[in-house]
Amino acid sequence: MSRGPAPPGRIRIIGGRWRGTRLDVPQRPGLRPTSDRVRETLFNWLQTALPGARVIDLFAGSGALGLEAVSRGAAKATLVEHDPALARALREVAARLEGGDAVEVVAADALAWLHAQPDAGFDIAFVDPPFDANLWGGVLPALAPKLAHDAWLYVESPAELAPAPQPGWRLHREGRTREVRFALYRRGTLAAGSERTATA
Repeated sequence: MSRGPAPPGRIRIIGGRWRGTRLDVPQRPGLRPTSDRVRETLFNWLQTALPGARVIDLFAGSGALGLEAVSRGAAKATLVEHDPALARALREVAARLEGGDAVEVVAADALAWLHAQPDAGFDIAFVDPPFDANLWGGVLPALAPKLAHDAWLYVESPAELAPAPQPGWRLHREGRTREVRFALYRRGTLAAGSERTATA
């Protein structure tokens, strides 16, 4: 979830079996969901990687990224959210969805929770922490061993910032809006020239 000024409201899942499902965006300081346009771009990039994937959404907020992933074919998504009220709301959403048992909601600090997880447990990770907390430098190294050898990593940050994962990751696609930079990385060696830039 991106953090930036925005009023409370509702967003929707934009693809897959839960397409059109509305998600509440509670009023929290700095909480703003990843936009529809950015999510559509991201999930187009991930289309072939989603079926059967194990997904982690570390700063879930409204749950838009993790829920969208399961809607589009991921086998399981773990949504980690530090705010107990937001975590409770996510559990309520998952309970209402057919097949929502594929969504696990964890109310915990993302870094503390990560350190207790087994290695190589996830195939796709979404990392979009509060922009003003500058957590990328701590989260990305802690997350790396928890991801599969050929995992995908999505990182969203302010437009002027480009936090990079550890060595061994290659940029697959990236894009920018006026407010954010969004980038998808793949672990392992990719074909030369695979990097592309998108706008949303």
